[in-house]
Amino acid sequence: MNQRAESTSPRILVIDDDAELCKLVARFLDAEGFDVETVRTSRQGVERALSGEHELIVLDVMLPAMDGFEVLRRLRSESRIPVLMLTARGDDLDRILGLEIGADDYLPKPFNPRELAARIRANLRRENAKTSIEHGAPVIVGDLELNPGSRVVRRGGEVLDLTTVEYDLLEKFIKSAGRIVRREELVKEVLGREFSPFDRSIDTHVCNLRKKVGTYNNGAERIKGVRGVGYLYALPDEAGGSRPNA
Repeated sequence: MNQRAESTSPRILVIDDDAELCKLVARFLDAEGFDVETVRTSRQGVERALSGEHELIVLDVMLPAMDGFEVLRRLRSESRIPVLMLTARGDDLDRILGLEIGADDYLPKPFNPRELAARIRANLRRENAKTSIEHGAPVIVGDLELNPGSRVVRRGGEVLDLTTVEYDLLEKFIKSAGRIVRREELVKEVLGREFSPFDRSIDTHVCNLRKKVGTYNNGAERIKGVRGVGYLYALPDEAGGSRPNA
């Protein structure tokens, strides 16, 4: 375990049972200006991740005893800390499952340490932007109310349990309601990285968000896919939905 005391550098927790990988990642991220702690067991990983001492978690899927998905489930029951999952190369099932449970990002193994550092920075920028938003007036579209200050979303008065990425996506959609938002724009502004036509993670996040926000009262979709282009958040009148009674 490698941990510095009282560091002002971003604090990263790496949970991976591969001792050599932990050593290499810690060494590289340390040189990149991060304060890195590594743990190699699931139980200790959960304990340290819930300590409130870190700003982001790098979590391996293939952990003994308790795999990375179960670790993520336990974290998400108590914490919204950003989690970047390490998955087996080309294993779409791992990637999709991780995103559905609540991972913020993923990186397939083997990976370039520079890309890991870039992904970490992108996720930290998104998290810092979230916490720096000043309290403002709620944004209301139909029966959906989004509060930028508290980052609380309500549908018909009911609070929705959204991940960090899902909230950022919804905020982007709401602010762009009635117009198409291109996938490239979502990847760059929400995920904080360059668009790749082979990266379908943004579509998985949108799919999860669609399930949570549901449809309008008449069954019309709130978030509509535009084939080959992107997505559109339909205004109530355009979707045939009605605004809630005053």
